[in-house]
Amino acid sequence: MNSILKGGLFVALGASCYGLLTTFVKLAYEEHYTAYEVTFAQILIGYVALVILNLFLKKKAPPITDPKKKRKTLFYLVLAGTSLGFTSIFYYLAVQYITVSVGIVLLMQSVWIGVVLDSIINKVKPTKLKIVSVILILIGTVLAADLLMQQQNVEIIGIGYGLLAALSYTITIMTSNSVGTQYHPITRSKWMMFGGLIVVSIITLPELIDYMDFGIFTLWGPILALFGTILPPLFFTAGMPKINVGLGAIISSIELPVAVLMGYFVLHEDQNIFKWIGIVLILSSIVLMNLKKVKKEPLEPE
Repeated sequence: MNSILKGGLFVALGASCYGLLTTFVKLAYEEHYTAYEVTFAQILIGYVALVILNLFLKKKAPPITDPKKKRKTLFYLVLAGTSLGFTSIFYYLAVQYITVSVGIVLLMQSVWIGVVLDSIINKVKPTKLKIVSVILILIGTVLAADLLMQQQNVEIIGIGYGLLAALSYTITIMTSNSVGTQYHPITRSKWMMFGGLIVVSIITLPELIDYMDFGIFTLWGPILALFGTILPPLFFTAGMPKINVGLGAIISSIELPVAVLMGYFVLHEDQNIFKWIGIVLILSSIVLMNLKKVKKEPLEPE
């Protein structure tokens, strides 16, 4: 049980890092850094850090010895990582127009988007429980994003970027759980981050060639890389093996309230009872979707 508690704590810390991220991005925007500067600095610093971390991994026999299969696997990891780059770009563009709480709520749409993609790609028919959970998420989103309020200030372009970020994030989750699983999670993160860096460089560099404030590399770049790229893989790598996937998904949902609370206390964003009802509905649906997994799967691998 002590091991399970430690695993849960590590997963909670990893998810909380992601929850803190959006507030740091908003603070960088207040210092007049652009979404392109923020994204490029985070991905570049994060990739370099993961390369360095990989040097400290214990040397073991290569998980794939066949050179052709190795090249193919690494290529697919890099390709999978491109969705990671798109997620960062779309999400950071979104939060230029919307609040932290609305941004994180839109990103959580990846839960039901994953159900839809799973039914289309893998021909997995959603259960009644999943359908109910999706309905709860959609109702919760309408409430949490203040879409029913007459004087709500949610910009359509921000919602569009947020939904694109959720779609990219869903693809990242689906591919990261199935590609290159033979490799250590930090090694997989390095190759996926390389794919993200390629995409981010292609999109941002045309904008940054004309002007880039290199001050982003002195404070906000390292902070964003630390909480968005470096710490989460370390925490998840340490925590997930001690608990099962279902419990991990439930604990990871702490990202949502952490982000909302940070927006409230640090950025002084408005909150109301309807937003919190919506957040509770979204969290409840995540618990509902993963409750069976928690009961079925062993909490620790044999």
